[in-house]
Amino acid sequence: MTLEWLNNRVKALNSSFQQSAAGHQLQLTKPPGSLGQLEDIAVRLSAMQATNKPKLEQININIFAADHGVVSAGISAFPQEVTVQMVANFSAGGAAISVLANSLNADLEVVDVGTLNDPGALPGVISRRAGAGTANLFEQDAMSTEQLSCAMDAGREAVMRAYDKQADLFIGGDMGIGNTTPAAAIACALLNADPVALAGPGTGLDSAGVSHKAKVIQTALDRYQGLDKNPLETLRCLGGFEIAALVGAYISCAQQGLPALVDGYITTAAALVAVSLQPEVKHWLLFSHRSAEPGHKAMLDALEVAPLLDLGMRLGEGSGAATAVPLLRLACDLHNGMATFADAGVAEG
Repeated sequence: MTLEWLNNRVKALNSSFQQSAAGHQLQLTKPPGSLGQLEDIAVRLSAMQATNKPKLEQININIFAADHGVVSAGISAFPQEVTVQMVANFSAGGAAISVLANSLNADLEVVDVGTLNDPGALPGVISRRAGAGTANLFEQDAMSTEQLSCAMDAGREAVMRAYDKQADLFIGGDMGIGNTTPAAAIACALLNADPVALAGPGTGLDSAGVSHKAKVIQTALDRYQGLDKNPLETLRCLGGFEIAALVGAYISCAQQGLPALVDGYITTAAALVAVSLQPEVKHWLLFSHRSAEPGHKAMLDALEVAPLLDLGMRLGEGSGAATAVPLLRLACDLHNGMATFADAGVAEG
């Protein structure tokens, strides 16, 4: 496995602009802290972008799509064919994230990292296939070292394309029937958690289906020892191509100094791996929403982060992150546009 770039240094936040932004917030015509997380976001973006006037004009959304061999273990309410069908739907502009990207005037790119069936040439879809879906983690390692490297490289390449386009924000999304199972397995391994606590309904399993899913995850975990101390092996043995691509993307965002907005359950599992590999990556991640999947809270708590929204969403595709973009833009507008006490002639507290 190559991945020479994996240990490249993460870019440091600009502490001077962070301090300046925090001081500016104290001068705006409002009680300190009264805009809550909107203030924190503006300060963090100022430090990330090394500017007194943070902005989020150019948004880049990348959906990574792949299939999962573990679907054959009966852990999904939807058939595997849906993954490649949704890739075509993304391309045609009919998916939720397609509508949201259009509304945000964001660039939308789909990367086929390994659907079971090759969708062929489609507008807006880039082929970076690590294989025709992962192996069944219920029975064996999900992917080889070469496949892991290929998928992570695909995430890095997506970030470099966004960086070259001078993107202000990177959003990674996922598409893969069955992918809540590898996401939960990763979280269980890294957090030493019980699958019963972290396995959820995914695309719509009933209680019996969720119980079966937890048993599948436990069977996979029982084959390994010490995965909590080896995040990369955890990803290889239990993950998915799209999750690996997201890990590569988040680490690359931090290395390039590009803010990344994390979506929901699947992407947070990827963020957990990325931060486990390089703790400083966390400084470049913003968290958009709390997924309705029960295991999401455990991952957010482990990362010690608070998401912006809680709308009961569990679609994936980057949809929760896209929904949070207007809030981030408003945070920038407030920071840049409000009058100071001195400007407005208002007495300070």
